[in-house]
Amino acid sequence: QRSGTGSAASCRCRASRRQKLTLLWQRRVPARCWPRGRALPLTPSLAFQRNEARAPRATSFAVVVAIDFGTTSSGYAFSFASDPEAIHMMRKWEGGDPGVANQKTPTSLLLTPEGVFHSFGYTARDYYHDLDPEEARDWLYFEKFKMKIHSTSDLTMKTELEAVNGKKVQALEVFAHALRFFKQHAVQELREQCPSLPEKDAVRWVITVPAIWKQPAKQFMREAAYKAGLVSPESPEQLLIALEPEAASIYCRKLRLHQLMELSCQPPANGLAPERAVDSSFRQAREQLRRSRHSRTFLVESGVGELWAEMQAGEALWWHVGAASSPPPGPCSSTRGPYGAVGVDLAFERLLCRIFGEDFIGTFKAKRPAAWVDLTIAFEARKRAAAPSRSNPLNISLPFSFIDFYRKHRGHNVETALKKSNVNFVKWSSQGMLRMSSEAMSELFQPTIGHIIQHIGELLGKPEVQGIKFLFLVGGFAESAMLQHAVQAAFGAACRVIIPQDVGLTILKGAVLFGLDPTIVRVRRSPLTYGVGVLNKFVEGKHPREKLLVKEGKNWCTDIFEKFVSVDQSVALGEVVQRSYCPARAGQRKTIINIYCCATDDVVYITDAGVRKCGTISLELDDVDEAGGAKRSRREIRASMQFGDTEIKVTAMDIRTSKTVRATIDFLSN
Repeated sequence: QRSGTGSAASCRCRASRRQKLTLLWQRRVPARCWPRGRALPLTPSLAFQRNEARAPRATSFAVVVAIDFGTTSSGYAFSFASDPEAIHMMRKWEGGDPGVANQKTPTSLLLTPEGVFHSFGYTARDYYHDLDPEEARDWLYFEKFKMKIHSTSDLTMKTELEAVNGKKVQALEVFAHALRFFKQHAVQELREQCPSLPEKDAVRWVITVPAIWKQPAKQFMREAAYKAGLVSPESPEQLLIALEPEAASIYCRKLRLHQLMELSCQPPANGLAPERAVDSSFRQAREQLRRSRHSRTFLVESGVGELWAEMQAGEALWWHVGAASSPPPGPCSSTRGPYGAVGVDLAFERLLCRIFGEDFIGTFKAKRPAAWVDLTIAFEARKRAAAPSRSNPLNISLPFSFIDFYRKHRGHNVETALKKSNVNFVKWSSQGMLRMSSEAMSELFQPTIGHIIQHIGELLGKPEVQGIKFLFLVGGFAESAMLQHAVQAAFGAACRVIIPQDVGLTILKGAVLFGLDPTIVRVRRSPLTYGVGVLNKFVEGKHPREKLLVKEGKNWCTDIFEKFVSVDQSVALGEVVQRSYCPARAGQRKTIINIYCCATDDVVYITDAGVRKCGTISLELDDVDEAGGAKRSRREIRASMQFGDTEIKVTAMDIRTSKTVRATIDFLSN
């Protein structure tokens, strides 16, 4: 309790719950056999579950450093525990594009032909751009590689990423190089600001990931952080995985009115603008969101790779357009779709294919990778300048190597290609540029923005979203005037569209706040149904005959899906799901338990359609001698799983000895 009221009743409630849990009857039912040993779950149906309100931990870290690992751009920020209100952005980066505030750097990595780290960010991009075309073909340049981890269906520690030149490198190495770069820069800056900073265990690291990422991708990012030396595997609590829209939501809730810009300017019927009433209504809504564990918040994230929407329940819509996806504080439901800023880049590439031919563009990318990067940089700058009010054309410089390579490849020049293509609104400039009219640029934005507007409209039409008054636009893509105009035009009559100050840094700053207090997000919804396969007593007429297993004269039904947590189930931070297992034989040193998941709640068997094995729980069992030297013939191991955090966690204990059993959960080894 935050106040003294109700504390006695609260204590009685907890005591009553403890008594009920103590009286829970636990049945011993054999489990299904697993390949490397088996375990006997004591309670497949009457599962021992316990809810714990995790008390806020006093931080033992001197500083929190958050890394926003974005699809197009990345950066870090930090805050000292002694002054948590002050969030320090990283130094301005060298290089960069004219007119762009370089508080982040491109997510671009350059390795030498031997695979050795060379540079990251603007330095990597500019160095690669300046390489001789023939020399550049041997260097390994990676950009916008983050979402490949999500799109890989069978992600493992050995998954590979393809560089611009077509050569492949293990993805874990690529991510580790990038994270190591940020660690070195951050630690150097911290040492300069605080020379007395301890050498070890002084920093809590936070890495942001999209909400759409499943458990394997989150574990992969953690493994990359271990490899990069951010933290040791023996100190996993020193690293937090933060969900991007969650971080954005955390930051937005702390903003003051002067730090917000309103796109919605709806003149009231009487022509007067009641500023105080409007400010008051927003302040009340914000305070409600801060205080209420069940306040209604709606967040939509259209990042570089996808659109992500989440509703909690109240008067605000949080709408993230930046890099990927995740959930804000509180119980919520979510929808996702592949609608992000990368869609505009892909539309530009399709336009080039229409003009110059898909085969040529593919050959040019392979033969002149550095020149292709140069072309994408030129388009990125023009894309940022696009605005609905702009009437004059936008010029995109074509690299000389592109013009020369096309003439040699096709036998005629690019101007001829433009005339033959019949592509409207794109002309050729004698200065060696593509002149794109405002209509042409709008066409590039339209598919992505159209999907976003359609998706948000469908969500706002749902009954549970009625009453939304504020729509927050956050993330990198929210800086786009094209997107701002489209959202305002579509929804400005229904709610007020708000853009926070430093809209492109909302995730990064929110991740710092999350690192300072990981308990700020108290409830999350499970994205999937998780469980294990067990045996239950066979019931004639209920269970199919093909599931019948006769063992020691008893009839058992195999492949029963025993749920740990259901899809969309609200799970509180610190809430524990417990299961007890017995090793199949005396002296068994290890037990492997397969974890299954599915996207529905009506699953019955692990063989049902849509159910798949997604991970394993490993319990390391040391030999324990009884009094007199005889080894124990039967042991009970209690595994405790937490689904309310950003990562699924497991711990285990030997019931008889009360000693901790080494327990690990693995989603990458399938």
